[in-house]
Amino acid sequence: MVLSRRQLLRFGTAGSAALLVGTSAVGSARFAAPRWRGDDPFSLGVASGDPTPDGVVLWTRLAPDPFAPDGLGGTAQAPVTVDYEVADDEHFRQVVARGSAVATRDFAHSVHPEVRGLAPDRWYFYRFRAGSAISPVGRTRTAPAPGSPTARMRFAFASCQAWHSGYFTAYEHLSAEDLDLVVHLGDYIYEQVWMLGRIGATMDRQFWNESVDLRGYRLRYAQNKAEAPLRAAHAAFPWLVTMDDHEVDNNWAGDTPGLGIDIHRIPVLYRRRRAAAFRAMYEHQPLRIAQLPSGPDMRLHRRYRFGDLAEITMLDTRQYRTEQACGDGNLVDDCPERFAADRTILGARQRDWLLDGFADSPARWQILGNQVAMAQSDYDPGPGISVGTDSWDGYVADRNAVLGAAADRGARNLVVLTGDRHENYAADLRADYARPESPVVATEFTGTSITTGGDGADLTARGRALLAANPDLKFFNGQRGYVRVDLDHGLWRSEFRVVPYVRQPGAPVTTRAEFVVRDGVPGAVAAWQPEPGVDPTSGPEAAAQSGPGPR
Repeated sequence: MVLSRRQLLRFGTAGSAALLVGTSAVGSARFAAPRWRGDDPFSLGVASGDPTPDGVVLWTRLAPDPFAPDGLGGTAQAPVTVDYEVADDEHFRQVVARGSAVATRDFAHSVHPEVRGLAPDRWYFYRFRAGSAISPVGRTRTAPAPGSPTARMRFAFASCQAWHSGYFTAYEHLSAEDLDLVVHLGDYIYEQVWMLGRIGATMDRQFWNESVDLRGYRLRYAQNKAEAPLRAAHAAFPWLVTMDDHEVDNNWAGDTPGLGIDIHRIPVLYRRRRAAAFRAMYEHQPLRIAQLPSGPDMRLHRRYRFGDLAEITMLDTRQYRTEQACGDGNLVDDCPERFAADRTILGARQRDWLLDGFADSPARWQILGNQVAMAQSDYDPGPGISVGTDSWDGYVADRNAVLGAAADRGARNLVVLTGDRHENYAADLRADYARPESPVVATEFTGTSITTGGDGADLTARGRALLAANPDLKFFNGQRGYVRVDLDHGLWRSEFRVVPYVRQPGAPVTTRAEFVVRDGVPGAVAAWQPEPGVDPTSGPEAAAQSGPGPR
């Protein structure tokens, strides 16, 4: 049985609906857990997310056989009551909250209890119990109270983790960082496999086929979450998540299918595919009931404030956009269509909501969790302009509206966090790229992939072309890793943390470069000058997935 969000709310009381989606247990009824027979029902780990000053959402999924061919994780059809505890200490001597949620087959036996009544700006520990089985312990943190003096915040952002491309070594290092939060900008899974880049690894044949239905997407999430480094990173910090294209279909755009299987370009099949992808995402991420999909629709744009220091606005640049201009998003040299006033990457309602937030926020730093590159990315070092239209370069009117409003409405210290490109960038953002003299109004930091593209290289030929063609681009690096951020009221610091290889496990991590933004002064400044790059050594997979086109 697959129910839409509207159908769930019609099921009966709001409490009954919450029970069905695994957010709470209503009344005294309990559903016994099966005998696990030595299998670990918590094989996919635990997670928390979307922190507020008084609580978080917790997540786990019962999956004693996570790769069961039906995608249901090897759990029986019957509901299971899952208990949770939240404590001040990791030994659970001082439990401050406890409750139950019901894991049902409809949502792959996942649960998303929303814990309230916690103290602001505090670390907590949590765990789950299902029958005799106890989950690993997770650690989470609430946000500072709105407007409260907040001296410092530390977080990391990451994206693009294709299992087939390499090992998740970067998450081993990220989970050991001193952070308050992790922001994930999309491509948490990949719907298809290009080639197996993991040295010494094999992959079951069920993962070679492109995912187009609920079973397939569930298996993709299980494949990634079975990786110990990713589970460790989820257990160490609360996360804020959004999606990009590969959670559904390569380069999909609103109501337009992407570049996947042709039959799923039929509108009714595409909507069914999108609904399946959204449901699987909800089932496997620490998301609140407000993000519960309704068929092929899912609200992912939302805001979180952290005292008087920062506000993070998570964007959705896929679900409401118009189709890419001049083709499928690949490089174009002459495309007047990308300047059309009616082209949108955000949709009118999300754009208005974003712009209104600029004027209303008292935060020192305005942060956008964004999927595709906002800065102009010209790939032609000569007099011409060659850009990809899957990014904000294909939606110039929306870019001008957002960056213009940031200046006009007094958005203080706007910093955009971006994924998608599988490369590290630091760039200034201008109010209007058609006028090179227009002011710098914001800063964009683009983070590389966790694995996608294979090992990568420091400075590639494409990187040299980008640096030569884009004077606002301050830094390029094509290795794998994540970005660590440290900010206070006066200074933002981004550190590009990279690993030298991912096709084999065990890589060390280093800081490749550091860039800062000063309060009231938009634009990135190198904290220290990185050493010169090396010649590209990327393999065939990286070449096949390079550039701003299909990935």
